[in-house]
Amino acid sequence: MNYWRIAALMVLGAVAMDGGAQTPAYPSRPVKLVVGFTPGGGSDVVARVLAQKLFEFSGQTWLVENRPGAGGNLAFEYVAHAEPDGYTLLNSTPGIVINPTLYRKVNFKVDDFVAVTLVGKAPLLLVVHPSLPAYSIADLVKLAKARPGAIKFASAGTGSSSHLATEVFRTMMGLELVHVPYKGGPQAMHDVISGQLEMLTLPFPETLPQVRAGRVRALAQTGDKRAFNALDEAGVKGYSVTTWYVIFGPAAMPAAIVSKLHEDFVRALKLPEVQERLHAAGVGEIVGSTPAAAAQFVKAEFARWAQVIQASGAKAD
Repeated sequence: MNYWRIAALMVLGAVAMDGGAQTPAYPSRPVKLVVGFTPGGGSDVVARVLAQKLFEFSGQTWLVENRPGAGGNLAFEYVAHAEPDGYTLLNSTPGIVINPTLYRKVNFKVDDFVAVTLVGKAPLLLVVHPSLPAYSIADLVKLAKARPGAIKFASAGTGSSSHLATEVFRTMMGLELVHVPYKGGPQAMHDVISGQLEMLTLPFPETLPQVRAGRVRALAQTGDKRAFNALDEAGVKGYSVTTWYVIFGPAAMPAAIVSKLHEDFVRALKLPEVQERLHAAGVGEIVGSTPAAAAQFVKAEFARWAQVIQASGAKAD
């Protein structure tokens, strides 16, 4: 009798130990989605739209945390060195592939991250202050060549798509323009509207309201989608620059968590209300790629931007 009682207790103990060893459901506590720019910009809006839906799916809080500065480097470094447990993620813009070449020193590598999904791509809009006598790209080029170094352009930060979109244009047209970086698009737009700076390139949601209000004048968009007169069509042949948003985690994040996150983000991206809000935020092309496809996209973008930056001679400290 004692033998059977002991055996039964051993079986129950083994079952209890096995149950205790099971991985808890993810997420089981709040998740941080980090953004490298100030609130109100395109990447911040996209992050908040998606965080709201993932909160609804999981019942756990999703916090959007803004860590602006150094063209996104502060956010990139923070996530690269975070615990790879799925509770610290990044909504990244192209700076993650641009900055390792552009900056003389960064404390992260692209290999420090694992891609979850490519959310989508968005063109930008090149605008000027109304006092600048430029009503087309041809006017702007002519004016800049007549006044080398006189035109100042703002950006959302060194290494941001806002910066590099203008830098590529400047290089292709052989112009001397003065770059003035900010910690986000809203502050940059404020100083262009006030007339302190003459020129700016930002995503559509941050520019169109100001264009419609007459505070700035739109000249061309940066992508190859024809929602607005494109720089390629305005005489800058072969020009195409878009910003994009990729969800990343630290490189050692478990595959099961990457898979779960991918499933939830793609589920959110398929919802009509999410697509409507993202389109309103300037995301012209919603993607929702697999992690493998996102990784390949990031690898190709790293190589492309390294070529662009090296050809332009641009460097940042």
